[in-house]
Amino acid sequence: AGQEVVVTTDLLVEGVHFDLSFSPLKHLGFKAVAVNVSDVAAMMATPTQLVVGLSLPPRFTVEAVQELYAGMRLACEAYGVDLVGGDTTSSRGGLVISITALGMVAAGQAVRRSGGKPTDILCVSGDLGGAYLGLQVLEREKQAFLADPDTQPELDSYDYVVQRQLRPEARLDIVHELRELGVHPTTMIDISDGLASEVLHLCAASGTGARVFSEYLPLANPTLEAAAEFNLDPIMAALNGGEDYELLFTIPVADHAKIKNHPDITVIGHLTEHDDAVNLITKAGQAVPLQAQGFNHF
Repeated sequence: AGQEVVVTTDLLVEGVHFDLSFSPLKHLGFKAVAVNVSDVAAMMATPTQLVVGLSLPPRFTVEAVQELYAGMRLACEAYGVDLVGGDTTSSRGGLVISITALGMVAAGQAVRRSGGKPTDILCVSGDLGGAYLGLQVLEREKQAFLADPDTQPELDSYDYVVQRQLRPEARLDIVHELRELGVHPTTMIDISDGLASEVLHLCAASGTGARVFSEYLPLANPTLEAAAEFNLDPIMAALNGGEDYELLFTIPVADHAKIKNHPDITVIGHLTEHDDAVNLITKAGQAVPLQAQGFNHF
């Protein structure tokens, strides 16, 4: 009693969302569960159950399917979720994974995208851009292998960004910590398509503008190093790279003191009146309209 159910569904399609030439099946199984748990977390809900639909091409062995499910089981254990059913069918194309996750939240407490108010503080968990740089590394090593099948992939120095791409974590920990701090976000969304896209989603749903400050965007050192190597702007990777699965949320100014010392939450800007548009503020103080490039899949 006093609980509401939240439901989310995500599809992962081979050749669109993942490349099996560099995605280990156990990692893929974990990621498939994690991205759904992330959607439940983004409503400040607790994930409880999920069902899995698989469409398998003929080339998949029983052992391959077991490896995929082993990754799913690891994620279910990590997030306290029960896998309660699903369906399997054959595919004439690639592998397709469809997961529907259920969660519970106290009645009236689900956080939506539409509750933001001007002056609300814009916060993000973790760091951004790593998954996109991990994808660049994996794509480069794939091309090197195709050119010379005897070549060995050089991934040792890219562990952090490769892990961010292949095996992201859902930030349920942040949801629990916000509850413990007595902070109830006014809006929340997980970052699957890049920060810019998600900020625009929140502003559109809430009827606000926003100011995002580029100098405050959290970037990990391995992400900065990989960006320099690939000659990519790390700010653009954070804004448009996608697949970080961190949480973007807004809180009232009055709650700022509760989160300001949290080591894994960064204030990156604030909401504004609708007429002010959605802008990135550069280090030089210039306002540049935020545009959603979205995540470019394979």
